[in-house]
Amino acid sequence: MMRIFSGFDNRLSGIFPCSGAGNPEPSDESFLASTEKVLRRPDDSSIEFIWDDNSAVFLSAVDDAISLSTSSASADVRSRAEVLLQYAMSYLEDQFRHIMIRNAAQLDVRISDDYSPSVFLSDALADLKEIADRMIISGYVKELCQVYCSVRREILDDYIYALGVVRLSIEDVRNMECGTLDDMMKKWANALRLMLREILVLERKLCDHVFAGAEELKDECFLESTRGCTIQLLNFADAVAISQPSLEKLSGILEMYGALNNVKPELSFLFSGESGKYMLDEADGVLKNLQVIAVRTLSQFDNALQKNARGKPLHCGGLHEVTNYVMNYVGLLVDYHNLLDSVLCESREVSSDNLKCTEEMSPFGHYLQKLLLNLDLIIVEDSKLYENEALQYVFLMNNILYIAKKVKESAMRSLLGDQWVKKMQGQVRHYSMRYLRASWIKALSYLKGDELGGSTYNASNAVIKDKFRNFNLAFEEIYRTQTTWIIPDPQLREELRISISEKVIPAYRAFWGRYGSRLEGLRHAAKHVKYTPEDIENHLANLFEGSQALPSHPRRW
Repeated sequence: MMRIFSGFDNRLSGIFPCSGAGNPEPSDESFLASTEKVLRRPDDSSIEFIWDDNSAVFLSAVDDAISLSTSSASADVRSRAEVLLQYAMSYLEDQFRHIMIRNAAQLDVRISDDYSPSVFLSDALADLKEIADRMIISGYVKELCQVYCSVRREILDDYIYALGVVRLSIEDVRNMECGTLDDMMKKWANALRLMLREILVLERKLCDHVFAGAEELKDECFLESTRGCTIQLLNFADAVAISQPSLEKLSGILEMYGALNNVKPELSFLFSGESGKYMLDEADGVLKNLQVIAVRTLSQFDNALQKNARGKPLHCGGLHEVTNYVMNYVGLLVDYHNLLDSVLCESREVSSDNLKCTEEMSPFGHYLQKLLLNLDLIIVEDSKLYENEALQYVFLMNNILYIAKKVKESAMRSLLGDQWVKKMQGQVRHYSMRYLRASWIKALSYLKGDELGGSTYNASNAVIKDKFRNFNLAFEEIYRTQTTWIIPDPQLREELRISISEKVIPAYRAFWGRYGSRLEGLRHAAKHVKYTPEDIENHLANLFEGSQALPSHPRRW
């Protein structure tokens, strides 16, 4: 319509002459005509616009039209120049979009995680700037911002997708299989670091370059073009943060928390000023939610351990499944101890659990100490499920030693300290002594000569036979049961065998040497003196292997 009406300008002015209005200067008219030839383009929108070497001629004509529209030329010339600018701006807008799409850099994630991203091909930067400057000068700022933001928004969405972050609802996250969700959380952490530390930094530079002629537009257009991808990243993290606490998700949550916490300086730099405050507030909210679910997960695990951990221990006195589970769990957590210190130290729940930030022990160190204390109490309580007192102590030795070794051989040692490890090792020695008394005191009592009198010759053969027979029965019962028990740690197993030998062998050797010869030559003597001291020692070497066997008793006189 504007083009049609503009064609009537000369004829209408001739029919309806305005008082005081003169005809345009021939120079302005001819200048306008030459400009018009360059700027008018065919109406056929199917023609592909090509930005080539002739673009300089077009841009020069645009400059002329801008000059005429703001000159002291007649109103008719200025009006027609304005119409030409409308044509020109529409064309430049199309070219701007075409250049941005054609020269957007592709993010290749196939080769490795060590990206060297670029968001735009540098050869086309000058063309973008030339177009943007003229659209800004001509007052087409809104149109420029719209085309810039729409194109860059889609490109950034493509980058996010290429990095493995897809749009998911809260329900999608809740229903996701744990392994899949864990993989997505790790991809999210990598994507966040790459986007905030590299891609959006380059995006900011591109925006600043394009809108160098309009300082007030830089923040607005950058925020508008990057809001979508940033909110998508934050929304996924928030969906994870408001889901049900789960141990399986904790490592992923901590990685997400660490990634977001570490890019806070980049967020503050990129989204500065009043316009970016909303984005910073959103990020702070998500970070807080991740912290809350991490602390809730830790607390719920500790509470569940105290309430529901009681179970039936193994019949052989081996490692309790609760002990194994808890130590594997804390072994994974210790890799995140710095993050956990941050999470726990900033949490309101820290004060209620006395997890203070102190020089002696970190917040996570306090949590770990409290968790292992509860585990210790559970192990002691579950040991009472064994009817055999000696087996109770084997069970306690196995589990306490396992905890102590796990702590000593990992970063937990630096968190809990050497004194804590020594205390646990002291418990193992204490249970070892309790085992010896509970298991062998009865058998050893038969090797005492109190009832036999002071002289070997005064001793009754019947009493001597009873002593040997009772010892044999006690020893064989111990052997029968304790060869089925297990001590997985080879060092503890060997040390306990040595302790048994040091108590049993000297006592048996002395009794055997003093009274065994008295029965020699008597009828059925082999029924009573079944074992030599060497036999006993050999049989002790079979204890705690977890396989049942009956003792053999070759006679060696």
